[in-house]
Amino acid sequence: MHDFVTYLFLGISLSAPIGPINAAQLDKGARFGFTQAWLIGLGAMCADLLYMLLIYFGLAHFLTTPFMKTFLWLFGCFVLIYTGVDTLRNVKITQEASPREVQSSVRSFRSGFIMALTNPLNILFWLGIYGSILAESVQNYGLNQVLWHSSGIFAGILLWDVAMASFASTFHKFGNRTTLQMISVAAGLSLIGFGIYFGYQAYKQLTG
Repeated sequence: MHDFVTYLFLGISLSAPIGPINAAQLDKGARFGFTQAWLIGLGAMCADLLYMLLIYFGLAHFLTTPFMKTFLWLFGCFVLIYTGVDTLRNVKITQEASPREVQSSVRSFRSGFIMALTNPLNILFWLGIYGSILAESVQNYGLNQVLWHSSGIFAGILLWDVAMASFASTFHKFGNRTTLQMISVAAGLSLIGFGIYFGYQAYKQLTG
């Protein structure tokens, strides 16, 4: 049990730093409530699970090829800038004004999944931290403990996802219109900023 709690806190600590997913959750939660923010995080967690499986089955080397790294930086740049611009464009949209968008749960899930899937920094985490955890668990404890430790990490990620969605949804319940718009503007600019950073990294890959 001690090991599980340790890896649970590891999952929380890895999810907590501000990034594209947290920014998107903050915007969705403030505008549309808990469910939409939670689905963003759930989509991202499914992308994490996919990377975990790729590493577990020894396919991680494919993700580190120059072509794949450049492609992910470029595609991630496009996704983040597009999402950021779309967020700014819809700053004035509220839940009451756009019931169609509120009901688009698939869109929220897909957005989180693609943002996490095309984030090379996410890949570096899974290769670096999870790869070393996997190697240590197999060497010292056997394959059974791999699942236990991995479950702890994902429990931490899921816990942070729920906490972040709950925090963001409080603005939806208690924030006034101006507050919600300010949060959306900040989230949109943050996403665009991350997108520009991704684009710069792609440029370095192409010219390096």
